[in-house]
Amino acid sequence: MPDGKLWTQRDRYDNEIYLTHERWSHITEVSNHPELAPYLRHVRETIKHGSRRQHPVLMNAYKYYHEFGDLPNGMNHIVVVVVFNETSGPLGVSREEKFVVTAYLQFF
Repeated sequence: MPDGKLWTQRDRYDNEIYLTHERWSHITEVSNHPELAPYLRHVRETIKHGSRRQHPVLMNAYKYYHEFGDLPNGMNHIVVVVVFNETSGPLGVSREEKFVVTAYLQFF
């Protein structure tokens, strides 16, 4: 995608959410969550089929989570944090952007 987006996916609430190349690179850096690198497809499935809860601190963010049976190190869920951000476009028209800011493995 020419706009820097790696993919766009609708969640089960019909929100269009995107992941950028920059965010995926940041998420999978050695100092962050490199163990997620082979699970890009799972991150997308988490957005598409996962449950969500409002982030406990960031009121404009949601945590999406979904269970998988093939994750490493005894982990069983992928958690994806998505920010819902309202922006003003040309002529003051407002629109809401929804994008992945981070993702990680978790056991629960």
